[in-house]
Amino acid sequence: MRSLHVRPDRVSTPLAVLALGIVATLAAPPVAAQQSAANGGAHENEVTFSKDVAPILQANCEICHRPASVGPMSLMTYQEVRRFASRARDLVSKRLMPPYHLDTGVGIQEIKDDWRLTDDEIETVVAWVDAGAREGDPADLPPPIEWPNEQKWQLEDILGPPDHVIKSKPFDVPAEGGDTWWRPRVPTGLDEDKWAMAFETRPSFPAGRQVVHHAIPRLLRLNEEGEYRRIQSLSEYAMGKVGEIVPGDAARLLKASDMIEWDAHYYPMGYDVPGDQVELGVWFHEEGYEPEFQQDLRLYPLRGDIALAPGGTAMTQGFHRWDHPVRIDSYQPHGHVHLHAMSIQAVYPDGDVELISMVTDFDARWHHSYIYEDDVAPLLPAGTVVVLTGWYDNTTENELTPDPDIWYARGSRTMDEMSHAWIAVTHLTEDGYQRLVEEREAKLATDSEDDSSGSGNDGTDSR
Repeated sequence: MRSLHVRPDRVSTPLAVLALGIVATLAAPPVAAQQSAANGGAHENEVTFSKDVAPILQANCEICHRPASVGPMSLMTYQEVRRFASRARDLVSKRLMPPYHLDTGVGIQEIKDDWRLTDDEIETVVAWVDAGAREGDPADLPPPIEWPNEQKWQLEDILGPPDHVIKSKPFDVPAEGGDTWWRPRVPTGLDEDKWAMAFETRPSFPAGRQVVHHAIPRLLRLNEEGEYRRIQSLSEYAMGKVGEIVPGDAARLLKASDMIEWDAHYYPMGYDVPGDQVELGVWFHEEGYEPEFQQDLRLYPLRGDIALAPGGTAMTQGFHRWDHPVRIDSYQPHGHVHLHAMSIQAVYPDGDVELISMVTDFDARWHHSYIYEDDVAPLLPAGTVVVLTGWYDNTTENELTPDPDIWYARGSRTMDEMSHAWIAVTHLTEDGYQRLVEEREAKLATDSEDDSSGSGNDGTDSR
């Protein structure tokens, strides 16, 4: 008998239900569209760009949609946004923009650094477009944001500048050619062993952001035979990723004698990029810190052939089990242009099944590591099996497939397909697992008592 309910609303779900779940997700109308219809446009005439829409764009869109950034157009002024209003309504209402693919309403929703718009924000954009996309009074505009021109570490706003930076060896990227991989080894540059709390990998700026498909710094450590062996991956750069922050009770050890093996995948974009280098930023715990647990980040494969026939689809699965308790701290599906969806499930020793996270409408142009909030990160007892399921689409419905009339298979090139997930796992002791379970159950009980006390004891509405 398992003593832990990872989440209070967890239910047992047969594995076979997942395929039906994808169909249901695709068939359901966007939340904002349902709400807009239900409201009957009650406040549509009140919504303006200056007062209501501009603050949403500033907080969620301008970071990419501004001059010299990665967005295909600037969305900083009314004139710029009005031109793309209908397209923005479509993408926002379908939750395709901002590009954050975690399904809403299923699985764990409490995610750190969540990019998704709220239902109210989506409804505001939809109502604004439906009412004619009025500008309103320019005096209502929020003050403009002074965006920096230089490249900045994305975790810097949270943690400050990195404590240590490790660079790959320089590589000359040609203007023309096919996929190229650069896998040099470099020392860590440390003079003592240190416990790390966060990692971020980034390409050079501005040219590297265009030619680097992905970059992975892998940690190598000397074994007893004096040979370097791969221990884990420290982070990954892919378009859209921010970085990896380790929970406060865990850390990853970097030894002074370790090496970093870079796996940088380049793709020429029509111009030379001489001496390109990819960087790994590392943030350390203070001196004297000793973690209770250790965390690692690994690539967990989905097995089986990916044989995508012309106009066809495919599915792969992977099964992974630990002989000790673990905590799942983050999850990131990885594929190329044909990956449509990927789920992660837990099958507990007593047979119960939990859908931890579901990603539908995956887009290889944006990759996210979904880092769970500390009080909901799945706690899995020893013997739990994690099931990863991926679905692939080579039909005309997939606008990203290069040519739906030809075959595609598993491979490393950009035009090939991949099938794995990045998962950050904290490895627990039995005592540590039981303590975390008890702490979480106590917090749930306290929260339940607070909710009950706030509702009044006399049957009346306490509001």
